[in-house]
Amino acid sequence: MKLYYLPGACSLADHIALAWTGAPYEAEEVPRDQLKSPAFLAKNPAGSVPVLEDGHFVLTENIAILNYIAELHPGAHLNGDDSPQGRAEVNRWLGFLNSDVHKGFAPIFGPGKFTDDENQHEPLKAKARERLSELFGRIDQRLAASPWLAGAQRSVADAYLFVVWRWARAKQVNLGGYDHLAAFAQRMTDDPGVQQAMREEGL
Repeated sequence: MKLYYLPGACSLADHIALAWTGAPYEAEEVPRDQLKSPAFLAKNPAGSVPVLEDGHFVLTENIAILNYIAELHPGAHLNGDDSPQGRAEVNRWLGFLNSDVHKGFAPIFGPGKFTDDENQHEPLKAKARERLSELFGRIDQRLAASPWLAGAQRSVADAYLFVVWRWARAKQVNLGGYDHLAAFAQRMTDDPGVQQAMREEGL
């Protein structure tokens, strides 16, 4: 199994999940200037990471890859408590992280995609930070009730949350007062699998 990644991108979640399984894998960095190369576009026409190769099977899209890793390695218990409700909780939070939180960073990462008026770029980023702070507040409330997003058991959703938390910290999103989120981030930072993936990505 081989993961193509960009250091610190959302593909880090898949890298962490692979490390958590304890199974062998390869991880290959794709330089940013190679994402639109013909060779990489043949793997993913969107020209983005992550891409996971498992033999002849090539999979894209973060949520699909995370679920695939969890399903392939049931012994790692990355699908919550593995009940239908537990898996639904994992997917509930994966959907929230992908559709709301991840997309919420778009005006910060690329304000020019939203307006050609450069005078509006900073106000747009500021508004995005406000919205993201609210979204992380909802996550903090969830973590007040359970140590992990899907309940008592760590899951692939937590790997994704760790990635967007790193982005939030780097992009000055206000996370002040979110003590449960901070405790979660510390648990993840101390986790050997997380440390392995971070080390392999040079982070």
